[in-house]
Amino acid sequence: MADPIKVIEVKESVFANNGRAADALRERMREAGTFMINLMSSPGAGKTTLLTATVKALADEMSIAIMEADVDSDVDAYTVQKAGAKAIQLHTGGMCHLDAAMTEQGLNQMGYEDTDLVVIENVGNLICPAEFDTGAARKVMILSVPEGDDKPLKYPLMFEVSDIVLISKVDTLPYFDFDKERLERNVRLRNPDAKIIYLSAKTGKGMDEWLEWLRDEVAAWKRR
Repeated sequence: MADPIKVIEVKESVFANNGRAADALRERMREAGTFMINLMSSPGAGKTTLLTATVKALADEMSIAIMEADVDSDVDAYTVQKAGAKAIQLHTGGMCHLDAAMTEQGLNQMGYEDTDLVVIENVGNLICPAEFDTGAARKVMILSVPEGDDKPLKYPLMFEVSDIVLISKVDTLPYFDFDKERLERNVRLRNPDAKIIYLSAKTGKGMDEWLEWLRDEVAAWKRR
């Protein structure tokens, strides 16, 4: 009789190993006093536009570095660099997300010890990035008005893991069937504690609330 086949739960092992690496990286960032966020969204939701406006607004208050993650190209890295941020481009080799090891590699190459805020602009999709802890202190996701208010029902994990949900492109609300009350109800089904901010990087509406949140989080992180 043949020996029983040994079954290895690869996915569980991968997540466990990544979780340990992420915790170690978070502690390393805490010791350096550098606050890092993992910014996630679908393609076209406005991550780079928001980051450009954020860098310009906070340029005189804190040092900011951006890690741009893409399957290919370096367009976004040049864009945020022109806005005044230190930037590095990470090519994922076809992978649809960053994990803790990739993030650490990018940080080591870029340098962060004298940086107040590091932003990971993760690969654009609402599935894979939510599954992998990058070692960031906070998870932030952007949902644009044109995408619709039903996305928390379709992509639950993204909304469950996010500390803050930014509703972008609110200047387009008159042109889309987007119900703010329905959106908030759908988000609360997945994450009762998530902070929701409505904003437009194009017009500036809601940006003050977002910037104040960042200031408070960076300051609190440095006090730990």
